[in-house]
Amino acid sequence: MPTAIVCRDLRKTYPAKPTPVEAVNGLDLEVPEGECFGLLGPNGAGKTTTIEILEGLLDATSGDVEILGEHWGRNDEALRQRIGISLQETRLTEKLTVRETLALFRSFYAQGLEPPAVMEEVSLTEKANAYVGKLSGGQKQRLAVACALVGDPQLLFLDEPTTGLDPQSRRQLWDILRVFRSRGRTILLTTHYMDEAERLCDRVAIVDHGKVIALGSPAQLIAQLGGEHFIEFVLDSGEALAEEALRTLPAVVAVRREEDVYCLTSTAPHIALPALLEFIQSQQRDLTRLATRHASLEDVFVKLTGRHLREENS
Repeated sequence: MPTAIVCRDLRKTYPAKPTPVEAVNGLDLEVPEGECFGLLGPNGAGKTTTIEILEGLLDATSGDVEILGEHWGRNDEALRQRIGISLQETRLTEKLTVRETLALFRSFYAQGLEPPAVMEEVSLTEKANAYVGKLSGGQKQRLAVACALVGDPQLLFLDEPTTGLDPQSRRQLWDILRVFRSRGRTILLTTHYMDEAERLCDRVAIVDHGKVIALGSPAQLIAQLGGEHFIEFVLDSGEALAEEALRTLPAVVAVRREEDVYCLTSTAPHIALPALLEFIQSQQRDLTRLATRHASLEDVFVKLTGRHLREENS
């Protein structure tokens, strides 16, 4: 299958004292055409630097980057005609209307889509004559994505496109991206919403300290946890339970504690739960909260980095 993005041993070093800062440290990626690929990582992991290099906005210190079969620095204008970019925060001219804004961005491309068609695709037709400054946050974000789509790109870069949006606006953007993806186009997406990555991305790469530390489909990464379910509980005030004792419970493969919340990874919660309740009773303790849930990409991230991605971006 043809590849949309290839980078090998990508490195970006910034001069600093007393030692240089390695923002990207030997990163390898390969994204086939037609895939929605997610790039996840905590603050300072190097993902923004990586994206800016892939977009042609920043030069790499070393390494090889290939975008749609081309290399930056050879025929940049032709390559820019084939990609679309939507930044995390796009500041558009507030005195232009939605129609005028899209017409302006369409004029940057030799070929592309007509503004009315793009407005319909992102559900902004009824706002065609509204000034950008009068749009809601969700409408502005859809317009920013529309500006990236109006050139009919083969490859779309999206940097946290739904940050700060309400749930309805987020889902509207998801639908837009699914339609784009259904045409065989490629998306590189960064997000700090794990549910977004799970629902949209064919594969994800988790980046930390400038390197890829995990790569695969969301389902594959979740399966690597060794259990598909989690049991979370909180006890009444008192001494902490011995985590080693919890690990010996049947069908429990891992134990994690965050402040007063215990989290057990289980292969069979219907077996682990009765044993857990019996153990808690034997310790003469009472539960104040108990919940079970399926494992998620968030759990993979916590296991690999020791942090919650939402906390890193708050």
